[in-house]
Amino acid sequence: MKTLVIAEKPSVARDIVDALPASFENNDTSYESDDTIVTFAVGHLVELVAPEEYDDRFKKWRMDDLPIVPEAFRLHARDKKAEKQLKAIHKLLKRDDVDRIINACDAGREGELIFAYIYETSGVDKPVERLWISSMTKTAIREGFEQLRPGEQLRQLEAAARSRSEADWLVGMNATRAATIRGRAWVGGVVSLGRVQTPTLALIVKREREIQAFVPEPYWLVHAQFDPRYEGLWFEGEETRLKEAKRAEDIAAKASGADGVVESVERKEQSERAPLLYDLTSLQRDANRRFGFSARRTLQAAQSLYEDKKAITYPRTSSRWLSGDLVPQLKPTAATLAPIGEYKAAAEYVLGLKQLPLGRVVNDSKVDDHHAIIPTDVEHDLDRFSPDERRVFDLIARRFLAVFHPPARYARTTIVTLVEEERFRTKGKVTLEAGWRGVYGLLSDADQQQQRQDEDSENESAELPALEQGQKVKCVVAEVEAKETKPPPRYSEATLLSAMETAGKFVDDEELREAMKERGLGTPATRAETIETLIRREYIERVSKDLQPTPKGLQVITMLEEHPLTSPELTGDWEKRLTDIEHGGDDRKKFIDDIADFTRATVEQIAALDKEKLRPERVELGPCPRCGAETGEIIKENSKAYGCTSWKSREETGCGFVIWKRVAGRTLTPEIARQLLEEGKTKEVISGFRSRAGKPFRARLVLNDEGKVEFDFPARTQSKEAAVAE
Repeated sequence: MKTLVIAEKPSVARDIVDALPASFENNDTSYESDDTIVTFAVGHLVELVAPEEYDDRFKKWRMDDLPIVPEAFRLHARDKKAEKQLKAIHKLLKRDDVDRIINACDAGREGELIFAYIYETSGVDKPVERLWISSMTKTAIREGFEQLRPGEQLRQLEAAARSRSEADWLVGMNATRAATIRGRAWVGGVVSLGRVQTPTLALIVKREREIQAFVPEPYWLVHAQFDPRYEGLWFEGEETRLKEAKRAEDIAAKASGADGVVESVERKEQSERAPLLYDLTSLQRDANRRFGFSARRTLQAAQSLYEDKKAITYPRTSSRWLSGDLVPQLKPTAATLAPIGEYKAAAEYVLGLKQLPLGRVVNDSKVDDHHAIIPTDVEHDLDRFSPDERRVFDLIARRFLAVFHPPARYARTTIVTLVEEERFRTKGKVTLEAGWRGVYGLLSDADQQQQRQDEDSENESAELPALEQGQKVKCVVAEVEAKETKPPPRYSEATLLSAMETAGKFVDDEELREAMKERGLGTPATRAETIETLIRREYIERVSKDLQPTPKGLQVITMLEEHPLTSPELTGDWEKRLTDIEHGGDDRKKFIDDIADFTRATVEQIAALDKEKLRPERVELGPCPRCGAETGEIIKENSKAYGCTSWKSREETGCGFVIWKRVAGRTLTPEIARQLLEEGKTKEVISGFRSRAGKPFRARLVLNDEGKVEFDFPARTQSKEAAVAE
C-alpha cells in the first residue's frame, strides 16, 4: 500500500521528493516510489461556483433575485488547466493501493482550504495526516515527516478557511450585483465590492477627502543663533508655531543682538530597544519605505527566498516571535551569516554571547501557525539571489542579528535660552552606545525619512558647546521663517499596510499594534493581493510612491456612504471571529448566518439608494480655450474626459476640445486638467504613467497648439523616458 502526499505547488513537490530517501519516477503530474506518491496542486485548483450555476435565472442580474444565499455551497475546478490537474489528483486519491493521505499544502489557512476543496471534490474517505513545516530545507522537511499531525487536529483551521471563503462569496457576489444594478451608469461598468477590498478603498478615499477639504493655514517659526555657537527655536509651552506674522517679527526684532541667559540645561540618558522580528506585514512596510517595493513585490521575493533558495523561513506569517523549540537553532543560524562580509561583525557578536537575550524573541503564546521570519540555518549563496531577493534577505538577516544586540543608548540634552523674556529651545543627541543600531549604521533609513517628513522637528545636533545653567550668551540674530500647514499625506503602501493591520486606527507603538493584529483588514498573506485588486479594478492607482483613489474609486465609496461595508472596524471584527473559529472559540454556522444577515441588509440598503444622489459631482474648469471666447462654452468634467460643453452627441461634436482622463495608464485629476488649461503644462514632472509595454515612466504634460496633450520628458532622462514611453 502507498502514501499519497499532496503539495500546494510543483516546486514544493520537487523539494519533498528531494528530501525523502526513496528513488522517485517523474510521471508528469506526480512522482512515484515504491511506497510513496507525491503530487501537487497549482495554488487554488477549486473554487466556489458562480451564482448562475445554482439557477439559470441568476444569469441575468436582477435586484429582485438578491440576496443569493445557497443552502449548501458547491465547488468546481477553477479553469480548464486546473481541471486537468484536479482530475489527475482525484485519480491518485481513488487508487486502491493508496490508503493514506498526507496534506503537504502550505501550513496556514489558505493551504488548508486548497487541500480541503481538493479532498471534498474527490469523494474519497481515507485517513489524512498533516505535514506542518516552517522551512523548506531538507532537514525541516524530513523532521516534518517524522512529526506528522492527525488531520483531525486541523479541523478548526479548515472551518475558518471555509468560513472566510464563503463569507467573501456572500458579500462579494451580492453586494457587487446590487451596486452594479444601482450604480453602473454613474460608476461605469461593474461595481465590484468585497469584504476586505471595500473598507480598504474607504480608508484611501477618506484620506483623499481630507486632503481635498484641507485649507492651508499660515504660521511662523522664529530661529535664533547664539554665541557660543548653537541654534534655538522659539517655543511657548508645547507650541513652536506662531499664528501671527507681526508677533513673530516682534520676537525676532527684540531678540536679535540682545543678551540672553541659559535658563536650564537638562541631560538625560535614554535607551531604545531593537525592533521585534519581522512578520510579513512589517517586512512589506520596511521594504516599501526603504526600497519603494510594492507589497506584492516583497511577497514574491520572500516566497522565492523560502521556496527556491531555502534561505528564510515561511514568510506568510503574522507572528513576530519564535517558539521555544527553535532556541537551539539560533546560534547555528547566526553562524551561517558570519561568512558574509556585511553581517560578519554582528554575527560574531551574537555567537560570542554565553546566553542569548530571548525576552523579545521567544514567546510560545504569540506563535500560532508560524513563527517570525528569520534566515534558515543553511549556507547562503548570495550570488544566486536576484536583486530583489538580496534586498529582502538583507532586511531579514539584519533584523535577526539586531534583536540579540543590546539597546542603543543616547545622551539627550535640552537647553532653554531666555532672551528678552522669550524662550528658545535647543536639542542635542549623542550616541553613547550604538547597540542594535550598529547592525544597520547609527541612523537607519526609516529614521532619516521620518526626520525629512517632520519639517518642524528641531534638529538634534550632536555637537553642542558645553553650557551651564545661568551662563550668559548673546543672540547674534533671530530670523522668521514663514510656513503653511500641510494636508495629511496620501497613503504609501507602507502606511496603508499599517492602517490595514490596525483596521484604520493610527497606532505607532509596536506592542499595541501587536495586540490589534487579530482585528486587522485581511491577513498578512492577503493584503498585497487586496491592494493589487483595487489597482486592477481601477479604484486606486500608484502615483510615484503614493496610492491615490481614481474618480471611479471615489464614486464607489460616495455611493456606499456610511454603509457598514465601508467600515474597517466591522471587517476587523469579522477577521477576529475567523481567528476565534480557528481556535474553537466561535461557531462557524453562527458566523455564516450573521454574514448572510449582513448581506441581506446590504442589498436592501443599496436597493433603496436614490439614483439622483448617485450622480457624481462634475467639476467645471473654466472657459473652453478653443471656442469659449466666442461662444461662452466651458470645459466640464464627464465620466471619461474634461470636454467642451459644445459637444452634444456624435453628430453634434461642437468644437471638439477634450482632455481625456486616462493618459498612458494614469488618471488625470481635475487639478492636473486645470493646470493644463491655465498654464499650458503641469507644474511638476508627473509619475505613474505606463508605456504600451507596461513600463513606468515620468513626464511633464503639455497642451500643444492644437489642444492635444503631449509628454515633455525631464532633460536628464529624456532619451531613456521617451524610449520607454514608445
